[in-house]
Amino acid sequence: MTPTKILSCIALAAGLLSATILSAQAEDHTVTVWAGGTDESSHYRVDAIKLAAGFLERQAKLRGEDLHITVQGKTWSTWDDFKQAVTLAAESHTAPNIIVSGHEDIGPWSQAGILRPIEDYVDFDAWPLDQIYKNLVKVASFDGQIWGIPQDAEARVFFFSKPHLKAIGYSDDQIAALPERVRKGDYTLYDMLHDVKKMQDEGVVEKGKGFAPRVSNGPDYWQFYQSFGGEMVDRKTGKLVFDRKALTGMYQFFADAVKMGVVPATYLGTEWDTWHRGVAADKFGAWDGGTWHYAQWTKQFGMKDFFGKVQFSLIPAGNKNGRANSITHPLVYLLSTTGSDEDAALSAELITIASDPRINALHAISSGHLAIGSDEAKLPFYANDRWTSETTKQLLPYTNAIPNDARFGVYWSAMYKGLEAAWTGSSSVEDAVKAAETEVKSALGDHIIIR
Repeated sequence: MTPTKILSCIALAAGLLSATILSAQAEDHTVTVWAGGTDESSHYRVDAIKLAAGFLERQAKLRGEDLHITVQGKTWSTWDDFKQAVTLAAESHTAPNIIVSGHEDIGPWSQAGILRPIEDYVDFDAWPLDQIYKNLVKVASFDGQIWGIPQDAEARVFFFSKPHLKAIGYSDDQIAALPERVRKGDYTLYDMLHDVKKMQDEGVVEKGKGFAPRVSNGPDYWQFYQSFGGEMVDRKTGKLVFDRKALTGMYQFFADAVKMGVVPATYLGTEWDTWHRGVAADKFGAWDGGTWHYAQWTKQFGMKDFFGKVQFSLIPAGNKNGRANSITHPLVYLLSTTGSDEDAALSAELITIASDPRINALHAISSGHLAIGSDEAKLPFYANDRWTSETTKQLLPYTNAIPNDARFGVYWSAMYKGLEAAWTGSSSVEDAVKAAETEVKSALGDHIIIR
C-alpha cells in the first residue's frame, strides 16, 4: 500500500469519525452485505460483519460518540442466482456495499466497474491483514491491484470409505498410509477405480455407487485436469493454457469410470442433498468434495464417527505426467462502487475487523473452512479442532487456485461441456476434446496457448 493511499484512508476515516463527534444527533449508517454459496453453517460470512459493526459502535461509545451501524445481510445458496442478482443490482446502481463471492469474479467485475480496489481503503502492512497468507492475498489480486480480502480458505479433498476399503482387504495400516501414497503418486485415480470396482463386484457397495464425484460444474473438475498434467496458466506469459493431452486424459478417466460401471452416465445433475445423504450413510466407495462438506455431513446430515469411517487425501494423480493436487477457492470480501468513498471506508473497516483471527476462526470451525492467516492457525480454538488442523497440514500446502483472468469463464464453459459429452457418451473423448479446443480458439484467439 502506497503512502498516498494510506493517507487517503486515514483522511476518510477521520472524516467519518469527526462527523460523528460534531453531530448532536446519532450518526446512523447502513451497510449491505450479499454473500453467495452460503448455507446455514457459513452464516459468519454476514455475521462477522455484524460483529465488526458492534465492535465499532462500542469503540465509539467509549469515545463519547453515538454511532449506529445497521448491517443488512442477504445470502444465496446457489451461485448462478447470486451472481445474476449482483450483476443486475450493479446495472441499476443498487449493488450492496460488500459482496462476498468467489475470487474468480474479481476479473470480470473489476473490468465492468462493479468493484473498488480494496487496497485503496486498507493497510495490508498492519494487523490483522499483515498475517493473512500471501498466496491468498495474491488470489484476491488482479491486474496489479488487490481487490479483495480473503473471507475464508479451503481445500478440495478426495475421500475413501474406511469400512469399504477394509471389506476388500485393506488393513488399518494400509488405510493410514493411503494419503502419503497419493501425495507421492504411488496411488492413482485408476488405482481408485479398480478398488471401487472391486467393492461393487464383492457386493460391498451397490452398482454405480463406487465413485461419487461432484454432481455439478465447479472448480473441482480442474483438479482432474491437473491430475493428468494440465496447467491452466502459462507461468512465463500469464496466458491461459489448453493442454490437449491432459484434457484427453481427464475426459478418458471419467469415460472409463462410466464404462467400468462405478459411476452412471446420467450421474451429473444428481441432487446435492441426495449426494450428501449417500455420503453420510456410507453408500459410496470413494468421492471428492471440499473441506467445508465435513461440517455439512456431521451437522446437517447426521454423519457419526467421521474419522472412524473416512480416510481423506489430495486428489490423486491420473498418470505419471500428472500430480496429486487440490484447488482452493477462497471467497473474498469485495467493495462495490455503490455509495460514497466514506461508505466504502466504513465497509472496508468492517471487513478489516471481521478478518481478526478470532472472528474468522468462528467461520472456519462452524463451516469446515480453513484459516486465512498464520495467527488464526495458531489459535488453540482452531488448532485443537481435528478436522481443520489435519486438513491445514495435509492439504493446504499443495493447493492452487483457478485464475482470475476474465476470459477463463469461456475456457471453463468449454471444458465442462466437453466433459459432459465424454461422460454421457454423446461424443467420443477425441471429439469432445476437439470441440472444446475449437470453441476456445474461436473465442479467445491468441489469449490462450494450445499445447
